[in-house]
Amino acid sequence: MIDSTPSEEKAATTSLGDLLGEVTKDLSTLMRQEVELAKAELKQSATRAGKGAGMLGGAGYAASMTILFLSIALWWALGTLVGGGWSGVIVAVIWAIVALILFVVGRKQLKEVNGAPKTVESLKKIPETLKRNEENR
Repeated sequence: MIDSTPSEEKAATTSLGDLLGEVTKDLSTLMRQEVELAKAELKQSATRAGKGAGMLGGAGYAASMTILFLSIALWWALGTLVGGGWSGVIVAVIWAIVALILFVVGRKQLKEVNGAPKTVESLKKIPETLKRNEENR
């Protein structure tokens, strides 16, 4: 008499309906886990995108301030031809530096947005797993 393992005994005593039920349950669990992974990855990506967009918005505001102060400085400098207008130029240059820093930081954060790479990779493996099971029949 050949000794059978517990898994062989279970296979011999389990009906096809029960086996299909287990497979369906496992696939359902797998899909729920994939959805949760996708949610987590998309939330992280959306947070990064939001921060990057905020930095770009700040850069836009700083750029508008640059134009404002450059215009005031030019107007004042041409109007008086004295040193009073140069204070406006200094403020405009400071705003231009702020705009450049915000733009560079915001662009860097937007480039770091990856989407949901782990979910995509994991979902690609599901058809391969099902194919391997079909080949073993």
